[in-house]
Amino acid sequence: MATSGSGAVRELTVLYDANCPLCVHIRHWLMEQHWLVPLALVPAASYEARRRFPRLDHASTLKEITVIGDSGQVWTGTDAFIVCLWALAEHRPRANWLATPAGRPFARAAMYTAAKWRQAVRTEGDPQAPDEPACDDHCSVPR
Repeated sequence: MATSGSGAVRELTVLYDANCPLCVHIRHWLMEQHWLVPLALVPAASYEARRRFPRLDHASTLKEITVIGDSGQVWTGTDAFIVCLWALAEHRPRANWLATPAGRPFARAAMYTAAKWRQAVRTEGDPQAPDEPACDDHCSVPR
């Protein structure tokens, strides 16, 4: 798990690929869940992501899911997936299991499958385009 920082997690920021239909779908799904830990969903490599996290490697956030805790923790890939589930009331028990040696292969397989599907359907777009408004967790995108 790629983490830094310490302390209890009170809020998580999920950086998602706004040019990936799967990622956008998961963003909407996350927005509809009951959160145990508040989530901010921000497009990866966007102006807002760069403003909030200037030291982050934003090119890498377009390659794999990245979650940032309010105390500076950073999770990527499978760990980020598990942390997202951990933040949700209905899915925390599953996240706890996926974090175990028995569950981790299932989490990795889910991430591998999602990555392959994402690669096949991702649209090209410039997340830094100045004429595109930053769409964070407060924007209203038709579902």
